[in-house]
Parts: sequence; C-alpha cells; structure tokens
Amino acid sequence: MSVPNELLWALIGLLLTIGGTFVEAFVTNPPWDWSGHGIQTVSLGVTYQIGAVLLTGCLGGKSAGALSQIAYIVLGLNLPVFTQGGGLSYLKEPSFGYLLGFIGGAWVCGFLAFRMPPRIESLAFSCLCGLLTIHLYGIGYLIIFHALSLATSSNLSLWEAIMKYSIEPLPGQMVVTCAVTALAFALRQLMFY
Repeated sequence: MSVPNELLWALIGLLLTIGGTFVEAFVTNPPWDWSGHGIQTVSLGVTYQIGAVLLTGCLGGKSAGALSQIAYIVLGLNLPVFTQGGGLSYLKEPSFGYLLGFIGGAWVCGFLAFRMPPRIESLAFSCLCGLLTIHLYGIGYLIIFHALSLATSSNLSLWEAIMKYSIEPLPGQMVVTCAVTALAFALRQLMFY
C-alpha cells in the first residue's frame, strides 16, 4: 500500500477510534421475535473502540493501524479523548495498558489481514489475534502496575482488575469482533483488495 493511502487509513482509523470510544455497542432481539415484542436493544457493555482498532488493521494494514493508534494515544495524553478523559495522569490508570495494546493489536491484525487471502475466516483470525494482543498488553500492564504499586485511582487486586478489564468485557468484544470481521470482509470485496 502506498504511503498516502496508509496515511489516509491512519487518519480514518484515528477518527473511528475516537468516535468508537463514545458509542456503546448494542444488539437487538432476533427478527422472528419482533412481531411479538417489538425491536428491543440490549447493551453489550462495551463500546466500538476496539472494533475501530481492528477494522483499521483489516482495511489499512499494519502500518496504518499502528500509526492511527499511536496518534490516538498521543492525542489522548493531551486531550480528553479516552473513555474517562485524558492527560498524562492517564498513565496511572490501570486500563492504560489496554490502550497501549491498541498499537500492537492493530499492527498484528493488519499484518495477518494482508498475509492471507481476504476470506471471512482469515479476517476473523486476524481480528481475534489483534484482540488477544490487546488483552496481553493490558494484562502485562496490570501486572507491572500492581507489582510497582502504582494504583492511585483503583483499589482492585490484580485478579479483580483482570476480571474487570479483560474477562467481563470479552463477550461483548467478541460480538463486536464478529461484526468487524463481516464488515471488513464486505469492504475488502467492494474495494477489490
């Protein structure tokens, strides 16, 4: 991919990540149930932030994906674009490792998405590997965070923090990952790459 295209995808990824940070993910009840109960929505308990990270990797590639997330973190350390604000004090948040994981997750997802033919299975695999990378970074940060006793805004034990930031949001993130896989597959077919 050419440098202008990578920069364009990095900008798109940055904007999607910022927007996805503030948009909660929902699902509806099954269509066959709509006539009896109407359309009802249920929150997945997550936002589209991770979906934006993975979609950028799937469509823009490893460099655009990583660059968009580096820009997101730099911007967030100066402006309130993270979930709970922003600024340098965010480095002391236990969830900051997951934000750092966005860089690695986008890179891994983008690397794998363009190493294999753009089939639904290969894109799903690249998204799952990207999601796993994000969680590995996040858990690693939590371990270091607790080992150095940096907790200022959190009184959670290491296990409670892993449950809160990795285990509990994982089902919702998996649903978002499935949606991203389908969207990335459709867009890659439309864009002929």
